[in-house]
Amino acid sequence: MRFSVISSCILPWGGSEELWTEAALHLQQAGHQVAVLKTAFDAQHPRIRQLRATGCTVTGLAQQPTLAKRLLNRALPAHRQWTPSSSQLAQVRRHLQQQQPDLAVVAQGSNFDGLAFADICRCLKQPFVVIAQKAAEVLFPPVHQREMARLAYRAARHCYFVSRHNLTVTQHQLGQVLDHASVVPNPFNVPYAGELPWPPATAIMRLACVARLEVFDKGQDILLQVLALPKWRQRPLHVSFFGHGGDEPALRDMAALLGLHDRVTWAGQVPDITTVWASHHALVLPSRYEGLPLALTEAMLCGRPAIATAAGGTAELLVDNETGFLAGAATVAALDEALERAWGSYADWPVVGRRAAAHARAQLPPAPGEQLGRHLLQLLHN
Repeated sequence: MRFSVISSCILPWGGSEELWTEAALHLQQAGHQVAVLKTAFDAQHPRIRQLRATGCTVTGLAQQPTLAKRLLNRALPAHRQWTPSSSQLAQVRRHLQQQQPDLAVVAQGSNFDGLAFADICRCLKQPFVVIAQKAAEVLFPPVHQREMARLAYRAARHCYFVSRHNLTVTQHQLGQVLDHASVVPNPFNVPYAGELPWPPATAIMRLACVARLEVFDKGQDILLQVLALPKWRQRPLHVSFFGHGGDEPALRDMAALLGLHDRVTWAGQVPDITTVWASHHALVLPSRYEGLPLALTEAMLCGRPAIATAAGGTAELLVDNETGFLAGAATVAALDEALERAWGSYADWPVVGRRAAAHARAQLPPAPGEQLGRHLLQLLHN
């Protein structure tokens, strides 16, 4: 079988790329042919090199946005920052006409940013599926693209979402039921079986915030405001921020303004996430919008509790006061309340972490990417 993956992620790589990548590797290794068309292409990225080494064809979509468009993008929410250029749309059209894959996979960073590619598939009568990695309640499809979005989702052979929340939100925004949709969680980069040993005893509670440094989605500004409250200034608590992103300078300035220089660390990107959980006691995730956070899945599998907002599919995996501590909303008051409950039961965190690992293994398949690959094959066999 021949598959074409069309990725609309606006970054050289992001967590939204992992699901289709694992599916592509599984399909290629099983003897099928996979071609990838990637936006924001970086030929030296380790995952691109891995795909090529396995036999996948990976091509960059041409013509990055102009300087004026990049400047405009910085002022827009992430979900609306990028739309394909005419040359990229033409390149996708040529590829589909020439290669005529058995199935095209339109992999989106959110739930609408790749639908121009899906619409090309629809117009060419090319069988396709869509993957949506995130859905924000406040970001409906633009008015001028609404009908295209409805038609594209309706024409897809199947629609994949990483959480039930994202599926529900997308149905509400489209005003139509997607009865040809299912939920497939993202893969993870930690061992599936066996959580990590608990970190060595320390006088300081060490929390890790593992997320792209972009406040519109990830809400690190909320966490900084909580840490600035008088009671948290007096407690032995330290937060390490892992990740990079466009809002890092603003967050650093905000932390300095609030006098948190000795309470937070900017730890950057790490190649092995297990090193984070070898030295940190819990995850703190103040997100405003999510799919199903990869950071949450990995922390739980490593045996660490999470203090997280009920964004996206978080509440579908995190059981409040059993496997972690859930904040009812992405607000300072709600996150402070959840962190207070967590602080009060700090002695029980190792037990909570073990429950979190067992619950995650009970809820998540061991290889979600392979599961997606098998489902794509089943679609074609049907």
